[in-house]
Amino acid sequence: MKITRRQLRRIIQESLQAIYEKVDYKKAYKKYHSSKKAKKERAQRNRIGRELEELGIEVPDGYEIDHIAPINQGGTNDHDNIRFLPLGYNRKLGQKITTRKRKKNGTY
Repeated sequence: MKITRRQLRRIIQESLQAIYEKVDYKKAYKKYHSSKKAKKERAQRNRIGRELEELGIEVPDGYEIDHIAPINQGGTNDHDNIRFLPLGYNRKLGQKITTRKRKKNGTY
């Protein structure tokens, strides 16, 4: 039996929708992002953005602020510890670190 492109597209969409419906985002947020430690680290990361804004330094389009030594590993918000990285590369780098950390802790 031959499947048309439209039928194939619909099958793919239905299977992807089923996958996304299974993720409990509230539970994931509660587990990884709403702890006091996570909120404190996020506040520290956001602080450097406000400091740069006050100094008149703009983050170029398509770039993000990156801490060379991450905050959760003892890094600081000193200007020597930050750099601008392309958005995709920075996210990929962060995901790699997080995955490695979760595997080490046995939570992944």
